[in-house]
Amino acid sequence: MNQSTHQGTDITINPFKQDFPLLANNPQLSFLDSAATAQRPAVVLEAQKTFYETMNANPLRGLYTLSVQATQAIEKAREHVAAHIGATHPEEIVFTRNASESLNLVAQTLGKQLVHQGDEVVISIMEHHSNLIPWQQLCAQTGATLVYLRPLKDGTITQEQIEAAIGPKAKIVSITHVSNVLGVETPIKHIIDRAHQMDALAIVDGAQSVPHIHVDVQDLDCDLMAFSAHKALGPMGIGVLWGKLDILNAMPPFLTGGEMIDSVTETDASWAPVPLKFEAGTQDAAGIYAFDAAISYIEGIGMDIIEQRERKLAAYLCEQLSSLDFIDIHGPAEATRHIGAVSFSMHNVHPHDVASILDMSQVAIRAGHHCAQPLLAWLGTDSTCRASIAFYNDTTDIDKLIAGLHNVRKIFHA
Repeated sequence: MNQSTHQGTDITINPFKQDFPLLANNPQLSFLDSAATAQRPAVVLEAQKTFYETMNANPLRGLYTLSVQATQAIEKAREHVAAHIGATHPEEIVFTRNASESLNLVAQTLGKQLVHQGDEVVISIMEHHSNLIPWQQLCAQTGATLVYLRPLKDGTITQEQIEAAIGPKAKIVSITHVSNVLGVETPIKHIIDRAHQMDALAIVDGAQSVPHIHVDVQDLDCDLMAFSAHKALGPMGIGVLWGKLDILNAMPPFLTGGEMIDSVTETDASWAPVPLKFEAGTQDAAGIYAFDAAISYIEGIGMDIIEQRERKLAAYLCEQLSSLDFIDIHGPAEATRHIGAVSFSMHNVHPHDVASILDMSQVAIRAGHHCAQPLLAWLGTDSTCRASIAFYNDTTDIDKLIAGLHNVRKIFHA
């Protein structure tokens, strides 16, 4: 292991915080809510500013230099995102506002094409609302049945459960890659294989996996994937839908208006080719340009180093929480099975109180249902605490959390 790799994977030191202005300017802050949104490195903030200062024009709408440069910036970013996740063609990358919009796009276009009364759509009980409500509403509209894949209490999904849930009536299987609550990775390739055996399309919610582990859509062999830029160091307001080109070509547009057309008459319209037919109106070109910079920053560190560091941090977080006899961890007992997020409860203290008191010590965690109410109901609770890490964290952040939890217990005499 060379020196730079050692520094990157040594969780007791932190060569990264200096790259993030909010963290560098607030050295006492322990930010442990990256599953909700990541911090932005300076290069991303600078890229967004650079776009507006040097190439601010509406892409696709002009033949003058600034407009051409703006268009080229978006297409370069599209190529970069495609390469980052192993896509075959840049045209397979559709820019949306967020992963929620990407999943709604699929449900309201492809879903309405494929799903009819008597069919089944399969999701898991661990889904974020963004990958639950669109399918729930589609099934309500079409008369199809929403089937839940229910893992064991620690988040384990067995092959028997996969085969029982995904049957011959399934048309769409849409599953999270990593749970935003339990932090557990699903057996996504087994799920995709079973979906294809049943002639169903396999969709992956990659919002919690793409920022933390190496994701290759060709290796997964999924049909579509959604994720957000803001969880992967990019700006808020940028989402990605990746899909196999033949599937995207067969899907009707979701939103209509400017730039997504080929031609328009008083009575009819024809659509632009993929991906433009899904990108109606003016895109957030500056945000897309900045997301390109975010991917460059991530690749400059290396996903292998990021994954190694974050797995060590998650393990350390689990080990420290497990040492507290007044804390219960939700999800796997094995620390190595947590990716990014660890949810927990304190005996006799509401999660909102825990988070509020921790905030007084500048420890930022999430408390609530984490946009996964059916999962929490299934776990027998309505709210949990969640600490989530990124590679810019270190053991100091986790130690401050543990000290803060001791303080909460002292205040409540729990």
